[in-house]
Amino acid sequence: MGDRSMETLAIRRLGRPGDLGWVVMAHGEIYAAEFGWNADFEALVARIVADYASDNDVAREAAWIAELDGRRVGCVFCVAADQTTAQLRILLVDPTARGHRLGARLVDECIAFARRARYERMKLWTNHPLVAASHIYRSRGFRLVEEEAHHSFGMDLIGQVYALDLRATVSTADSTTAERAR
Repeated sequence: MGDRSMETLAIRRLGRPGDLGWVVMAHGEIYAAEFGWNADFEALVARIVADYASDNDVAREAAWIAELDGRRVGCVFCVAADQTTAQLRILLVDPTARGHRLGARLVDECIAFARRARYERMKLWTNHPLVAASHIYRSRGFRLVEEEAHHSFGMDLIGQVYALDLRATVSTADSTTAERAR
């Protein structure tokens, strides 16, 4: 793997040729390898990506790609659930890029965008095996508000809905930044 201090990390807006296809492919491959999920999950991601690509409001919706040495290794989407609620969708970090805090950085980017777009709340849906992602969400102030057992992607899962009040200050760093902006 080499010296990690020499690796170049970047988070950029989604929009280069191949980005959309990479998001679908990476989700399908990684979730099959790590959790045994079937192609139904990849199909769900394909629908989310297609909906975003065909009808997104650039003022209220965005997506990001994380890169490591110029190679795509992560993503997250922020879409409108309704007029006042943003939805964080399809967060992913490739296993080869974990340990760089890219998941946290992608979530932070998504939350900051949602606040700038003046959403009041953010929600997301995940499943119980995604422990690392749930840790990131909770560390950013998301609260688990709903759980429901379901059979999807070839597995018995517990779906989880997390919510975040975007009007509340999440951390001291955020409040310091907000104070400077006034």
